Amino acid sequence: MIRLMLAALLIALPFYAAKAAESPRTISVQGSGVAYGKPDIATASAGIESRGATPDAALAANTKAMTQIMAAIKRHGIAERDIETSQFSVNPVYGQQPSPRGTMTIEGYQVTNQVTVRVRDMDKLGGLLSSLVEAGANRLNGVSFDIAEPAKLQDEARKAAVADAKKRADLFATVAGVTVKRVLSIAEGGNFTPPQPMAMRAMKAGAADVPVSGGEQSIAANVSAVYEIE
Repeated sequence: MIRLMLAALLIALPFYAAKAAESPRTISVQGSGVAYGKPDIATASAGIESRGATPDAALAANTKAMTQIMAAIKRHGIAERDIETSQFSVNPVYGQQPSPRGTMTIEGYQVTNQVTVRVRDMDKLGGLLSSLVEAGANRLNGVSFDIAEPAKLQDEARKAAVADAKKRADLFATVAGVTVKRVLSIAEGGNFTPPQPMAMRAMKAGAADVPVSGGEQSIAANVSAVYEIE
């Protein structure tokens, strides 16, 4: 039995040696690419804070003001699906000085109602922001920009990443005195650069349309590639 095993091993050794000799030499590189596009959608967050001596009084004042804000939004042709209540709260307002018994006294109540609006027509954004202030909004939490359909830019970023990987492989191969023969594998690890919020300065009611600029959004892709060299 031992002799048979040794014989089989001796027969197999040349086969495995040949396979090892056939294993290609490789070079592994990383590639990255970025594509830029103009935002075509914006998200704005605005609302109202109201105070009253009682919860009912604060709520009544807030509801009246928020009704005006919602009407202003709809006058700009914003669809219902793009209007979302993002915060609603009722909280007591405590005085700064404690009572004679050492407890904090409630001086009134505050109601906060905030709405998030998605604007699909960028030309409407400046006028909408002005209208929100004119309607009484006293909470403006900035504007963010996005690209509604990023697939085309994602593909552009991927192409750039693959080209970058090939460029790096050629560079390293040249320095090492070898030649890149073919690609053996490519693995993707891309990511979408999230929209960057834009700070918004305080505005006065009755001002002209707020000038806004979405700038550019970027989409980045990263790949790992293995090339055969000779």
